[in-house]
Amino acid sequence: MPTRAQNRFVFVALAFLLAAAPSFAQESHIGRWTGHAEAGKQLYFRYCWGCHGPRGDGNGENAPYLNILPRNFVAATFKCRSTPTGTLPTDEDLFESIKRGLVNSNMPSWIELTDQQRADLVAYIKTLSPRWQSEKAGTPIQVPSEPKVNLDGLRRGKEVFTKLECWKCHGQEGRGDGPAAASLTDSNNQPIHPYDFESGSRFKCGTTNNDLYKIFMTGLDGTPMPSFADVIKPDEAWDLVHFLRTLQVTHKSPELTLWQSTKEGAETVKAARTSGTPTGSGN
Repeated sequence: MPTRAQNRFVFVALAFLLAAAPSFAQESHIGRWTGHAEAGKQLYFRYCWGCHGPRGDGNGENAPYLNILPRNFVAATFKCRSTPTGTLPTDEDLFESIKRGLVNSNMPSWIELTDQQRADLVAYIKTLSPRWQSEKAGTPIQVPSEPKVNLDGLRRGKEVFTKLECWKCHGQEGRGDGPAAASLTDSNNQPIHPYDFESGSRFKCGTTNNDLYKIFMTGLDGTPMPSFADVIKPDEAWDLVHFLRTLQVTHKSPELTLWQSTKEGAETVKAARTSGTPTGSGN
């Protein structure tokens, strides 16, 4: 009688053979690396199919046990992009997502893979959706130089936070507990929680101020987080970036340090730290 391990091996082999046959002419181009779909397919069926499924539709055998469904590569809707909302990401965008992983999800960092292997995976992922056959990746948005942090900018950023009603989802203190938070769902009709700035340091799509700027201007497709590219000007976006850093009261930053140097900021941060801990100790 076949063992469970043998049955699993047979299933994987069949899944590999039955997967929709991609066009192996598909390539990716990331810096000096050229990714090839045929090599990427072998990596996909070694590391990725258990969650994303043999056909890339997000219906892997692990999917029912995950509280955030795996990315559906067939739909080709991606959260982390440098391109405008509704457009396909660049090869570099996909490459960085594989390398970085997605915080607050079950998608880990695949830093242990080589750059060539990640490029190969990107090439194979692009064979899983017909969108890559009929559409080109969007043109990356231009990120202007970041202005110097100052108190006037922090206060303007606070006004932008209020004007755009960011607090409705993220809460007044940025804890992800706004009045609309409990009713939010993603494109899979799953509940989705707004980002908690107070306890977080990494963002869904990166760690830097540039990454946060791009999130505002491109949106997170497939989630309730829209693009604000048509709503705010670049300097307003930078003010908002800097203000949001002050909400990360457990993460040291130049913005938080400057904000705490004022009476208003010191009181706000102290209150946030005290009320945001289970013991109320503020530690």
